[in-house]
Amino acid sequence: MSMQSREVKVLAAFLTSLLAGVIILMALGNKPPSAGAFCLSGYYGLGSVEKAILSGLVQPPDRWERIVVYYSGTKGGNAERLPALSGPAGPKDISCHFVICNGFGGADGQIQSTEKWHKQCSITTGRNRTGSAQAIHICVIGDSKTARPTDLQIKRVEALVEGLCREFDIEPESIRYPDDWR
Repeated sequence: MSMQSREVKVLAAFLTSLLAGVIILMALGNKPPSAGAFCLSGYYGLGSVEKAILSGLVQPPDRWERIVVYYSGTKGGNAERLPALSGPAGPKDISCHFVICNGFGGADGQIQSTEKWHKQCSITTGRNRTGSAQAIHICVIGDSKTARPTDLQIKRVEALVEGLCREFDIEPESIRYPDDWR
C-alpha cells in the first residue's frame, strides 16, 4: 500500500511541475529571442523560407549568381513602407528582392519578398550594390549603430541565404554581408 501511495505522490509532483513549466513558457512565449526565453511557435508562425523564395516564374539555373545583404538605414519599416529604398514609382519600385523585418513595421524576422523578386527583375544600376545584374538583394531593417539586427533577423537571413544558395547553386564566396554583420 505504501508503494502505491509513493507512486501517486511522485506522479502528482511531476504533473504539478509540468503544469508550472507550461504556464511559465506561455507567459514568456510572446517575447522575441533577444528579450530572453521564448516559444518557438512565434518563429514558426513567420512563414517558411521556401515559400518566400517562390516567385511563380521559371528561372534559368544561372539567373542568380550572388547575394548581397545590407541594412536599410532605418529603425523600422517593411516592404510597403521603406521610403529610403523606394524608387520613383513608390513601394513597387523598391530596390531589393527581400526585406527582413525587425518588429517595427512587420513581425520580427518576417521575410517579405518584393515585386522585383516576384517578377525576377534585376536591381536598377543606380541602386545596385554589386555592379551585377545577377545579384539577389536582401534588405535587413535596421542600421549598424542604433537599430542593430535582432537575433531572429540574423537567423532568418541565414535561413533565407541558405535556401537561395541551395535553390540557385550560389557559392558561399558569392555572398556579401555588411562589414559589421553579427
